[in-house]
Amino acid sequence: MKKDIVLTGITTTGTPHLGNYVGAIRPAINASQNANVSPFYFLADYHALIKCQEPERVRQSSLEIAAMWLALGLDTDNAVFYRQSDVPEILELTWLLTCVTSKGLMNRSHAYKSAVAENEQSAENDAEKGITMGLFSYPILMAADILLFNANKVPVGRDQLQHIEMTRDIAARFNHIYGEYFALPEAVIDGNGSILAGLDGRKMSKSYHNTIPLFESERMLKKLINKIKTNSIEPHEPKDTSDCTLFSMYKAFAKPDEVAEVERRYAEGIGWGEMKSMLFGKVNEEIAPARDRYKELLLQPDYIEEQLQIGAAKARTFSQPFMAELREAVGISRF
Repeated sequence: MKKDIVLTGITTTGTPHLGNYVGAIRPAINASQNANVSPFYFLADYHALIKCQEPERVRQSSLEIAAMWLALGLDTDNAVFYRQSDVPEILELTWLLTCVTSKGLMNRSHAYKSAVAENEQSAENDAEKGITMGLFSYPILMAADILLFNANKVPVGRDQLQHIEMTRDIAARFNHIYGEYFALPEAVIDGNGSILAGLDGRKMSKSYHNTIPLFESERMLKKLINKIKTNSIEPHEPKDTSDCTLFSMYKAFAKPDEVAEVERRYAEGIGWGEMKSMLFGKVNEEIAPARDRYKELLLQPDYIEEQLQIGAAKARTFSQPFMAELREAVGISRF
């Protein structure tokens, strides 16, 4: 039976948070331990440069994210675990894909449209102000990440679905011109993989400064959960679970029977303080075992680097011969 190739990357611009964990990291870790899957996991450090021009922040984030993967139990014997910048074929493929990608497709990118809209709402007269070619064309780099290894399953949050659709469009265009080289990837959304809300009720995002760091101390984790925004409905008054940050977060960590029980408690009018306490217990129960290992790994950068280099060597056993095929396909080869 042919194995599914599953690929996940995390941009190295900050400390991983609970939203990252629920949307992509947890399903990816589970896949890494599945002998029937060929998993690829990488640190997306080239993607980091699109929004971050702070070299030390990129380096520190790379260390933290690598430590996170290992602390959570990534099976590096089964998985290919690497740093994006250690696989030069990714950037080479990015250029080949750029040459078949229409500008119109890039114009539809949510990130680009959002940046333009923000400029238009400001006092500036230039809708394109501050928009780099990195921001404009990064979906092509993301497509190269996926297509270089012909990944057919890509765990993502619902807000990332457009990137997989764009990758499919780019791959189909290349295949139409040069032949069937790329598999068309499918998005995999975890059953609990709805977009996790942050402290203020908006999507949990570093951009909104509303995140809960994944390996925060127990004391700070509890403090942050207590800061989650709620409405003014009093205890003993029935509460709605829809659009409730506390409930959606609890659902992402709890078993179905536990979720059903909490739904019943909402109908009975559970107090927000009690719900926050229950949420803290559930999140901490899942995260705590890896927290100490994570702290240990941060003090072992040489070990982490060794694991990444082993992974990069494994990745290039796939990427180098495939890139040679693709060069031949587009007419770039020796006489």
